[in-house]
Amino acid sequence: MSNPVISVEHLKKSFGSQEVLHDIDFQIEKGEVVSIIGSSGSGKSTLLRCINLLEIPDSGTISFHGQNILGGGLKPTDYRSKVGMVFQNFNLFANKNVLDNCILGQRKVLGRSNEEAKKIALQHLERVGMSDFLNKNATKLSGGQKQRVAIARALSMDPEVLLFDEPTSALDPEMVGEVLDVMKGLASSGLTMIVVTHEMQFAKDVSDRVIFMDQGVIAEQGTPDEVFNHPKNERTKQFLSRFRESTNLS
Repeated sequence: MSNPVISVEHLKKSFGSQEVLHDIDFQIEKGEVVSIIGSSGSGKSTLLRCINLLEIPDSGTISFHGQNILGGGLKPTDYRSKVGMVFQNFNLFANKNVLDNCILGQRKVLGRSNEEAKKIALQHLERVGMSDFLNKNATKLSGGQKQRVAIARALSMDPEVLLFDEPTSALDPEMVGEVLDVMKGLASSGLTMIVVTHEMQFAKDVSDRVIFMDQGVIAEQGTPDEVFNHPKNERTKQFLSRFRESTNLS
């Protein structure tokens, strides 16, 4: 591998006396879809929040195209416009409609005109199947609709990398599929994606690489076939056995 988009080296993060991330190392190549799986409390979401600078690591480096973003050379807002994030609980602006949710960040951060921002927002809202809801207030949407708007908002910033923090975990089961379908489309388009997820079938079917985290470390990583069908680590085997029984992974 060469010239990774994001490179994480010796990353550590503690909350009080609890070390949540222990010496994490991995790289993300352009166009890769990487799923991070593991039990609750394994450090998955903390890792993603560190990558997006929502949490500041205690030590280690996070490099974006070779530039250490923890070194102060790149403003967090500029970095986040290139490495966007879709949250578990949507984080939409409750007092704005669907279209305005997708315009505001473009204007404030990227300095786009209202006309340009609207054009780009409309493209991405159509892409996620939300073009019929432009004037609807964000609070009036279903969970699946909110998440699709959140994805459109992130895409409107033209990110190089999109981070997904358990994007379906707050959704009713019948709404999960519509969000996963959008994500599958993004993956097939070549967008670089890091996805923290409990959706094992998605991770198995869509990922180029799967990372299994356990107790704050990367216990195993590899292709979906390697991790799901031929896991080497005993904890990986234990973790996946539950999903194999409940979802009949094959």
